[in-house]
Amino acid sequence: MYTYEQRIKAVQLYIKYYHKASLVIRELGYPNRHQLVKWYNEYEVNGTLRNAPLPRAPKYSPAQKRAAIGFSFLI
Repeated sequence: MYTYEQRIKAVQLYIKYYHKASLVIRELGYPNRHQLVKWYNEYEVNGTLRNAPLPRAPKYSPAQKRAAIGFSFLI
């Protein structure tokens, strides 16, 4: 995960370099082009970036987790 300062720096460079993601990535070493464009779009819509990352959706549902634990005792 990147800090707020790292993300805003990348977005500012992206703007400075006329939306050339390759120049930003070459200078900073992060992020990938797709992520940089997502940060930029968020910045354009909101005027800033959020401080905390959005929580991820769980990979497995609670029912799937219970089934996996219950099944492991049968083996």
